[in-house]
Amino acid sequence: MWIWCYLMENIIRFGVSIEPSLLKKFDRIIKKKGYTNRSEALRDLIRKNIVEEESNRDKNMEAVGTLTMVYDHHTGSLANRLLDIQHMHHDLILSTTHVHIDHHNCLEVLMLRGRIGDIQKISDNIKALRGIKHGELVITKTGL
Repeated sequence: MWIWCYLMENIIRFGVSIEPSLLKKFDRIIKKKGYTNRSEALRDLIRKNIVEEESNRDKNMEAVGTLTMVYDHHTGSLANRLLDIQHMHHDLILSTTHVHIDHHNCLEVLMLRGRIGDIQKISDNIKALRGIKHGELVITKTGL
């Protein structure tokens, strides 16, 4: 890979050598996502990688995140167990949003703030509950 760089008003410009077929796929993706240029798409990819790397390395780092889950509220005492867990971890939970999708299914989003290890632990505990159909945790931080 060949890279050239120069500094211009706190911005570093650099060139990247890339196979035409890979660049064509990348351009298709960034156009679909609404990026106006490759630079912003690359910056987002770099930021995402930094957050993931730091999250995996330092479980004591402060972060914010969302746990999005879909569940069947008719499953046993799931709704009560979710509330119990949320009350036990009220210090991590900033807010919750609950939507009734249909007669059986609910969508719930927890907005979390705290140490990454604690956020991941509560997320894992909730996703492991019987009746949770899907759960996904997204962690980010403000200082990049």
